[in-house]
Formats: sequence, structure tokens, C-alpha cells
Amino acid sequence: MTKVSMTKARQDFTDIANRVMFGNERIYIEKNNKPAVAVVPVNDAELLEALEDKIDLEEALKALKEPGTIRLKDLKKKLGI
Repeated sequence: MTKVSMTKARQDFTDIANRVMFGNERIYIEKNNKPAVAVVPVNDAELLEALEDKIDLEEALKALKEPGTIRLKDLKKKLGI
């Protein structure tokens, strides 16, 4: 994992972007010597989104089984939507 300061990242943004896009590097940008943000390949971000979606779906399905829940169809009817 590569770490660069915020100042260096600002100066070398094109180089950082190219390293991430073409070299599949993950680059951490630090502020005050602490990780602040990460620049990652799009594939990594898409994978993270897919994992979050899967977790959300599992939690929603679990919540539907809990007592006191209402089906979306019934909620829409109740709200007149």
C-alpha cells in the first residue's frame, strides 16, 4: 500500500490517478500523517458496493421476518401511494 501526503497528492494527482487506473494500485492519502482518503481502482469500489448491497439485502430479509413488520405493498396501500 502506497501512502502520500495530501500536499503531494494535490501536486501529483495525474500520476496517482494513472497508477491506480493502470497499475491497480491502492493509494492512501494522508493528512497530518493519518490516513484521510484512499484512491482505489473502480473494480474495488464496485466490489465494495456489491458487498454493501448484499449485506443490506440480508438485513432487509431478516427484518421482514421480525414480528411487527409490514409488507411494502401493505404500507403503500396504507399511505395511499
